[in-house]
Amino acid sequence: MTAVMTGKKPILEVKGLKQYFPVKRESLFQPKQVVKAVDDLHFTLYEGETLSIVGESGCGKSTTGRAILQLDKPTEGSIKYNGIELNSLTKKELRSLRGDIQVIFQDPFASLNPRQTVRKILKEAMTIQKVLPASKQEERMKELLGYVGLPITSLDRLPHEFSGGQRQRIGIARALAVNPKVIICDEAVSALDVSIQAQILNLLKKLQKELKLTYLFISHDLSVVRHISDRVIVMYLGKVVEIGTKQELFDHPTHPYTKALLSAIPVPDFSKKKDRILLKGDVPSPLNPPPGCKFHTRCPLATDLCKQELPPMKGSGEHFTRCHYV
Repeated sequence: MTAVMTGKKPILEVKGLKQYFPVKRESLFQPKQVVKAVDDLHFTLYEGETLSIVGESGCGKSTTGRAILQLDKPTEGSIKYNGIELNSLTKKELRSLRGDIQVIFQDPFASLNPRQTVRKILKEAMTIQKVLPASKQEERMKELLGYVGLPITSLDRLPHEFSGGQRQRIGIARALAVNPKVIICDEAVSALDVSIQAQILNLLKKLQKELKLTYLFISHDLSVVRHISDRVIVMYLGKVVEIGTKQELFDHPTHPYTKALLSAIPVPDFSKKKDRILLKGDVPSPLNPPPGCKFHTRCPLATDLCKQELPPMKGSGEHFTRCHYV
């Protein structure tokens, strides 16, 4: 069960998504093992919204993004874009849809070809997707730089000549070059300084409003998520444990894991004391996830029921939680 937003049109629907990776065996006698990076994921992304996915490292956030982009072929499940099943498309059919779903990567330097100028980077994207004829590409490139706040002289410079924030602006311009409908922001600001993060987040919000974009925003930073999101998904060990509107999730969290994450957000006013919830132990290995509720090994409320049965998603409207005791 996932949250339903009335009056909004679904643009991306994910149902029963599983992404398992086989582990190489050291001998023929060793049993087969798989890493359950994403395990039965359900959610819907609506036109014009920003849906964020948060959780600790290894919870399956970025793997979900890669599966949607078909960079990794999902093990099981359905991913529909405007009613089109992405998992069943041929390479040729998928290539024609690449322009609609773009990505902004975490590392702005590693995601850009160091031997290509900004002009070649933007031109290549437009040429591959056949967005514009060659005669109109120069004008479009200047327009893109204007969108992201870079001077026209940037076109003939190489990536190493820019700062981290400027490189991320180039990455955003490249994503916009093919006129996308959905952009997956995979930790798009985590590699940047805090002041630069704010600039990039404000830029993303401005572009969303002007160009009618839809974002799937992947992050581990709840402060960032609070600034940009409409709805939030909290993941733990490959599963959704809570989903709701930003307001509901931050003001009235219900899952113990969500409460622990929110308690770790720094408070700028030192006169206000905050009760920190410290979780014991480490995240279990996705090679051998615990039975029942995946969070029970660290949960202060866990009982024998939690160790035996996986709780269903419970809630109503736009707020759902996977916990026996909510």
